[in-house]
Amino acid sequence: MKKKKDLTLGQLLSLRHGWAAWLVLAVALGATFLLWQLSIRLVEDRTEARFRTQSLQLRTAIEERLLNYEQVLAGGAGLFSVAGSVSRDEWREYIEKVDINRYYPGIQGIGYVRRIDVRDMADHIAFVRANGIPGYLVRPLGTGPDYYPMVYLEPGTDRNRRALGYDAFSDPVHRDAMERARDEATPTVTGKLVLVQEELAEDQASFLMYYPVYQGGEVPSNRTERRMMLAGYVFSAFRMNNLIDGIVGLISPFLDVRIYDEGVPERDFLMYGSNLGSLDEDFSFQMSQSVSAGGRDWLLQTRSTPAFDYLASDPRPPIVLGSGAAISVLLFLLVLTLIRSRLMAQVSAGRYRAITEGAANVTLVMDREGRVTFASPSSYDILGFDPAHLPSLELAPLVHADDWPKMQQSFDEAVGHAGRQVPVTRARIRDAEGQWRDMEGTYTSMLTEPGVNGVVLSLRDLTQLKAAQSELHRLAFYDPLTGLANRQLLRDRLRHAVVSSRRSGESAALMLLDLDGFKRINDTLGHDAGDELLCNVARWLESGVREDDSVARLGGDEFVVLLSRVGGPEDAARVAEGILNRVCQRIRLNDHEVGVTASIGITMVPADSEDPVTLMKYADLAMYKAKELGRNNFQFFTQAMNIKAARRLLQQEELTSALDEDRFVLHYQPKVDLASERVVGVEALLRWHHPEKGLVPASRFIALVEETGLIIKLGEMALRQACIQVQALERAGFEALKMAVNLSVRQLMEPGFLDMVRQVITETGVSPDRLELEMPAELLNEDARAVREVLVALHDIGVCLILDDFGTGTCSLVALQQLPLDVVKIDHQFIRDIPYNVSATDVASAVIALAHKLHLTVVAEGVETPQQLSFVKSSGCTQCQGNLFSYPLDEDTLIGFLIRQYEKPLIS
Repeated sequence: MKKKKDLTLGQLLSLRHGWAAWLVLAVALGATFLLWQLSIRLVEDRTEARFRTQSLQLRTAIEERLLNYEQVLAGGAGLFSVAGSVSRDEWREYIEKVDINRYYPGIQGIGYVRRIDVRDMADHIAFVRANGIPGYLVRPLGTGPDYYPMVYLEPGTDRNRRALGYDAFSDPVHRDAMERARDEATPTVTGKLVLVQEELAEDQASFLMYYPVYQGGEVPSNRTERRMMLAGYVFSAFRMNNLIDGIVGLISPFLDVRIYDEGVPERDFLMYGSNLGSLDEDFSFQMSQSVSAGGRDWLLQTRSTPAFDYLASDPRPPIVLGSGAAISVLLFLLVLTLIRSRLMAQVSAGRYRAITEGAANVTLVMDREGRVTFASPSSYDILGFDPAHLPSLELAPLVHADDWPKMQQSFDEAVGHAGRQVPVTRARIRDAEGQWRDMEGTYTSMLTEPGVNGVVLSLRDLTQLKAAQSELHRLAFYDPLTGLANRQLLRDRLRHAVVSSRRSGESAALMLLDLDGFKRINDTLGHDAGDELLCNVARWLESGVREDDSVARLGGDEFVVLLSRVGGPEDAARVAEGILNRVCQRIRLNDHEVGVTASIGITMVPADSEDPVTLMKYADLAMYKAKELGRNNFQFFTQAMNIKAARRLLQQEELTSALDEDRFVLHYQPKVDLASERVVGVEALLRWHHPEKGLVPASRFIALVEETGLIIKLGEMALRQACIQVQALERAGFEALKMAVNLSVRQLMEPGFLDMVRQVITETGVSPDRLELEMPAELLNEDARAVREVLVALHDIGVCLILDDFGTGTCSLVALQQLPLDVVKIDHQFIRDIPYNVSATDVASAVIALAHKLHLTVVAEGVETPQQLSFVKSSGCTQCQGNLFSYPLDEDTLIGFLIRQYEKPLIS
């Protein structure tokens, strides 16, 4: 029988003997933890309440400060309203009385922007120079017709004088605020900007507040009059740091404060940052509020800082925790003193350590001569050797001959430095099946460790890790479908090619290749066929370039060929011709033989650019030029393409703005029935009311509208407006007139198109039989099943379906027979050369005869002469339209025209 005094501490602390002590300790620690958490919660609630109070007070102070500044501007505007004309001295006297430095901190200056007509510019400059501002100029000098230079800015410091003459309206940020102030007759704040009067090194965020001044002193009642009567603006300039620092220092000096413009918490929109602490990591509380001023919303973000937390800290939670833990330990020790025993057992701590630490690896224990005395069980799972038999094997034959010297050197080093772990050594180890496995091992000398008495070698298997790394590299840098380099790897190779070209002086070429008509192949034959085609194209491209050139797939049907060294454009052209010869062929996919062509855009390095992003953009522009020129060709980038792209982007922005501002209108061209010689319908034609170019016909912008997707929203607007006009014509007494609306292919194939048509018809209350939908002939080149589903649904609604531009392009006669079409329109190209061109007359007659054979009603468009009218009547056309009867009319002129045509026939 063992005595209790022989028990070890481990046995004493086991649950079998010490469960009562552990129970007391657990209960005491649990009570301590609950009391500690309660005290922390009370302190946090108090601290959070203080944080929220300071945050709310800060927002109120900022809004009140900005409201006071609006009142200052209102006073300045009132001065102009009362006096009509205010001189520079009068303005300076007014600002001095306001005393902005004392009562309105943060304002850098208060000034006046005058509206100047371009015809008065010379007189204006001469007048300002004569009144004490020598060298005064209006800048930047644009094209007019109006300019808005800063003519007064007080206090008249050297910094503020630099802003005189600056046309703020030329800057989009200023212009947006000035236009809103003018149109809404309210003070308006600009977005984030840097003041003109700033020094070169000063770039802190600033903003301006504008207050409109109108001629006559009264605010006009509507927006049009406000724009006409605008005389200028009273404005104030603010530097955010100067404006906000005083408020933050007074109310919340230990809060980290940031203000973002437009409510966007990003660096580019940061207006103010107090830079206390770290907003990203070290904070306990945060709060976001919206601050509204001058028609603009700022995001006010406040967070606590370490300094705030320190001032709000309370010593009571640590006291509760420390005292409770101490009491718990004392109780635990008190109970343990009642359990007196010792644990009689010894374990081989050294062997246990060696085995357990290497359980996931192969662990070997060797004597001083390097013989294996122990092998861990994991050696069977990893190397396939029985741990019991491994000690009988020699280690040297299992290690690759090239790696054995390093292993032996590490072993000798471990033997000479007891207790120190030798740096990692990598080696190839042969497993039981004779396969080499990449492993890394470390030696640790435990020659004097009881239970071990040897050198411990821990081997880690790297085979699976290397395979995983290789697979991750493949997924990160290569296209999974074709195996080509992906966009990320291409970007690295392109950067390398630019650097090499700059260093060697040799040229490189970047080719962007896009398959022509790939979408149609993908949609008709399926994605599997499309993937097979892409893989074939990838092989063709790789076989057509040198080993040091690169081929990549960007996604979809876009490929890139990077020629690392070329003699010049002529060499790149030869490679492009070879690629086209390889790619442009016929291939069999899913039992269908399809033709493949491609369009290539080429840009040269460094002649065109040395920036990888710019080079990709230039190649893309050249590729689209190749598509415009008929596809199946290559084009080199030129600066003209860049200019054209910029113009298209500008026009796209103008179109988007015009759509938002309702600048699109409909004009209507009458359609005449040749039998009754009366107007039986009108065709709605889209016009863009451009502020500078006047009415722009749809032919000038419709292609860009379709390309950008604006056609969806614009088409709905046109259809809705046409249906409203139908109702207006009914109220005017023209109940039988039909309204034709043009549709694009993109509209018709849009998933929500049918729902949109039904909704518009329901909301406007128009009768479907009064509506005619004109569809372009290229619709027949789309997926036949999808086109038929859409047209059948439209036919079921009750609208009349018209195929426009009949006879042009390529279309399937079988598709014409299968679609529920009611009418075809003969394109004006077949009419315009009649009767001067006999060939044109024959072709037009054949097209009309073909339409009759298909049992379709025929409408001729573009009739402009009596001879053309006689021809279409004799050829069997039912209706016609053209400038011979009427040009497209606006809705007011249309009513008068219809009234007159009912008084006398249009055809004499």
